[in-house]
Amino acid sequence: MGDVDRLQKTIGISFKRPPLLENALIHSSYLNENPGAMSHSNERLEFLGDAVLGLIIAEELFALYPGASEGTLTRLRSLLVRRETLARLAADIALGSFLYMGKGEEASGGREKPANTSRAMEALIAAVYLDQGLRATQEFVLRLYRTDLTNLDQAISGSDYKSCLQEIIQGRFQLAPNYHTVETAGPGHEKLFSAEARLQDKVIGRGSGRSKKEAEANAARDAIEKNSNDAR
Repeated sequence: MGDVDRLQKTIGISFKRPPLLENALIHSSYLNENPGAMSHSNERLEFLGDAVLGLIIAEELFALYPGASEGTLTRLRSLLVRRETLARLAADIALGSFLYMGKGEEASGGREKPANTSRAMEALIAAVYLDQGLRATQEFVLRLYRTDLTNLDQAISGSDYKSCLQEIIQGRFQLAPNYHTVETAGPGHEKLFSAEARLQDKVIGRGSGRSKKEAEANAARDAIEKNSNDAR
């Protein structure tokens, strides 16, 4: 079982109602193997935490990017609240080590599974909200996200172009674009990658960059620009 007192020290919050924090750490597998031990898993808190996190991140993005469109803000929020981001933030505070879970789930690597740790992070945010209020929760969330928010401009170019292209393609063709690295040139420390964005077998954009990720982002941008020109 997790050490609730140690987790409070880790996150810098002293709970008025520690059972709330304990509830946020209960994986459903623990109840399956220990019926009657506790009344609820953290799934209800996860539901609330998702909404609270969405509100806090949306408000912060609204303030940080006053000229951004609704679509851009939505994509940025998705980037910050997606499972991968939550799981990484959970790993930063070793949240998985505090979870109550069944032996079977633990044996299968459950403490490191992104699905488990990301949900526990949402449940933790809900527990902080119910115990400490919105202002304290906002401070807690923004402290967790400090680095991500600082580096968000760097993430926009890659994730936003690819997300935007996917929205366009799915809306028009009900398909998803795919990316292929077609060339790698230069010495190891100065490699230049060339990539194509494709719709099925048709090349719809090309781009290059110092990494595969950057090349794919530039290919997506090229496809978006071509789509905009074709629409005129």
